[in-house]
Formats: sequence, structure tokens, C-alpha cells
Amino acid sequence: MPLAFFDTNVLVYCVDPRSPAKQAAARELVARHAAAAEGVLSTQVLIELYSVLTRKHRIAPDTVRALLDGYSAWQVVDTDLRLVQSALDTAQAHGLSIFDAMVVEAAQRSGAVTLYTEDLQHGRRFGDLTLVDPFRAAA
Repeated sequence: MPLAFFDTNVLVYCVDPRSPAKQAAARELVARHAAAAEGVLSTQVLIELYSVLTRKHRIAPDTVRALLDGYSAWQVVDTDLRLVQSALDTAQAHGLSIFDAMVVEAAQRSGAVTLYTEDLQHGRRFGDLTLVDPFRAAA
């Protein structure tokens, strides 16, 4: 069962109607991986998702909380000191922001083979992890 890690931006598009093509692509991807029990995210992604949806998209906190409770049924990688230290090394070695490096490290820790994100270079690899921009065709 190949695991797929989801970055915050992909999950935001699931509820953002401003780009119908991206919304449809994100929803299909999330539904497919959720049904196969292959979806993974991190505590960082949950925190970022809450922040973006309540502040930028002005969705009611209770609504966002219910959404996060659903995603919490997925495999969730906890953010701990070891993850932060690994992310610092990855950020320095690969010229990433600490936030992007945290996502990469959490995805690797989970054993995911795919990281869905539009924030990093499509096709870039970190060991067995491949970064995929699921919106390349939808743009």
C-alpha cells in the first residue's frame, strides 16, 4: 500500500471554490487516497490548514475543526524535536524553507512515496519520496 503525504495547499483547494479545476483535482485525489487508507499528513499540516481556512478563507472554526477531525483519522506524523532537527539539516542542504523541509521530513518519516504539493518542484526526489504537483494539468 503506497502512502501519499498531503501538503496543506492541496487540502485547502478541497474547500476553495475559486479554482474549480484545482478543487476537483484535489477532491478526487483526497477521496481516492482516503478510500484506500493511503493518506498521510502531519500535525504541522493540520495546524496550517486550520489557520488558512479560518483566517484567509473565513470559514467558521467549528466547521474547520470538524474537517480536521476527519483528517485526523489518517496517519498523522507528529512534529517533535527530532523532526525539527532533521528538517533544519534538510533546509540547509537543499535550500528549502524550514516549513517545506518539515513537510518533506514528515513525509519521509511516514514512509510515503509521494508528496502532493504545489509549493515545491514537481518531480524532485528526496530518497524514495517523489514530489508531485497534482495541479499541473489543472492550471
